[in-house]
This record gives sequence, C-alpha cells and structure tokens, in this order.
Amino acid sequence: MMKKTSLFICTLLFILSIVFYPKITFAYPFWAQQNYESPREATGKIVCANCHLAQMPTIAEVPQSVGADSVFKAVVKIPYKNDLKEIGADGSEVPLQVGAVVMLPDGFKLAPQERWTEEIKEETEGVYFTNYSEEKENIIIVGPLPGDTNKEIVFPVLSPDPSTNKEYHYGKYSLHIGGNRGRGQVYPTGDKSNNVVFTSSTSGTIDSIDIIEDGSYKVNIENDNGEITTEEVPVGPQLIVKAQDKINAGDPLTNDPNVGGFGQLDAEVVLQSPYRVIGLIAFFIGVGLTQILLVLKKKQVEKVQAAEGI
Repeated sequence: MMKKTSLFICTLLFILSIVFYPKITFAYPFWAQQNYESPREATGKIVCANCHLAQMPTIAEVPQSVGADSVFKAVVKIPYKNDLKEIGADGSEVPLQVGAVVMLPDGFKLAPQERWTEEIKEETEGVYFTNYSEEKENIIIVGPLPGDTNKEIVFPVLSPDPSTNKEYHYGKYSLHIGGNRGRGQVYPTGDKSNNVVFTSSTSGTIDSIDIIEDGSYKVNIENDNGEITTEEVPVGPQLIVKAQDKINAGDPLTNDPNVGGFGQLDAEVVLQSPYRVIGLIAFFIGVGLTQILLVLKKKQVEKVQAAEGI
C-alpha cells in the first residue's frame, strides 16, 4: 500500500512540475501538439516556425519509389557546427538539442518494430518516435534529442497496400518535413525567450542600467520629454549599450544569442505498383527484341541483295 501511495505521489508531482514549471526540453514539440490540430498551416508553413524564427537548412532523403506494404527509410538531416553551444533558459551555455517532424501522406505510418531491419534498429537506437496525435498516425515527431549525436534522424516508414485497402492508390505522394536545432525565440504565449535580440521600444538617452541579482538587466531610457521607460532584459543576452548612449526606437540593446534555427522542405515518393514494374520490364524486353530482329532482318536482306548482284 505504501509503495502504491509513493508511486502515485511521485507521478502527481511529476505531472504538476510539467504543467506549472515546464522545462525548456518540453518546449517542442509539446507546445505544437497542445495548440495546433495539425503541424502544417493552410499556407504550407509548419507551425514550429512560429516560435523558431531563425532559419537554417534541413535536408531530407527519401527513396524515389517504394512498393506496397514495404518498409523504407526517410532520413532527415539537421546540420550545424560541431560543439556549438546556446543560451539556456537560466542563461548558462548548454548543448543544442534537435527535433524533427515528418508529415507522411494518408496511409503511410511509422513501421512497427517487428518489421525493422537490423540496420534500422542500429540507426534508430536511442531515438523515440511518437505520433502527433492519436488520430494522425501519418505524422511522426521526434525530439528533443541531443544534437551532437542526432544530426541525422532515420524514420522507418510503412507504405500502404492498395490491394487490401481501396482508399489508397498507386501514384505520387508528397511528404512535408521540418527539422529544428536549438531553442525558439518566442514562447507559445507570444512572450520573447532569452534567445533573441532585445530592442528599445522608444527613442532617447540611456539614463542608467540596473543589474538584478539573477543577472538580468533593467535599462532605463529617458526620452526628450524627460519620461523614463524601462526595458527589461533577461539573463543570457549580452548588453551592447551603456549609460548615456543615444538610441532610437527599434535599436538593439543586446547581441543576438541564437545559434540555431528551423527549416522545412517538401519531398515526393511514388507508391509503385508491381504490375507497372513488370509491364515496364516487358516493354524494355520487347523494344530490345524488336531492335535485334530489325538488325537480323537487315542482314538477311543484304545477303539476298548480294546473291542477286544488286
């Protein structure tokens, strides 16, 4: 009884800590799942870009065509410089973390583990895949993961079988892929994180700069009317201004601490029918035989012409 009670209390405390004191590791993709029914907006933008404002490239490798009811790999590459550090929520330097989302066509989904090859098992060791929601098996998300060991994430995908499910058809399908490294510049509430440039909201002269105990700053700006506006700068970004500096509205007060970014792209894969492949092979064989027969016929005609003295 005591063990069950202790387990219940620990679980309750863990849930409360997530809800009321969310760590930065829960920043993505947790918030996207909670706030958006689909991770892709009508404009085509993946919603991760709403918080991760900086852009960096994402690379995807998918096969040109796959067979029905087959397992294939969709590889998402999230490059960045080795040993790169970023500013954590507490202002300290921390390693970058990465995450990825793969929006598969309807009918495609994460392959069950019993169908993974030994190669796939080795390439996905330590990577945990989850569906975006219970209703969307075709949307797979990963992260956050340590970036230094996960710059290339392999998604094992199972294709549908149109012969057993008439809802799906052979043909070309589109995939939508997003890859992120590092923290966002904006929280889902719209507030700035400490991973962004802080700017002045008014023009004037910096009257004074107060340093708070936690390492944050209060920059007091006096305008031409003698009014004081206070800009709060959290711990992390470094001030690039000093007292008595004249600034205009929109001028940066800090450096840009962000070293990460988000990138998205589209890819295509063809769900290939085996009968089409067989037909294509038969066509090539027919063309080859036709060419051979034409050559043989030509030689036969030349022999007849030579015999008749033509």
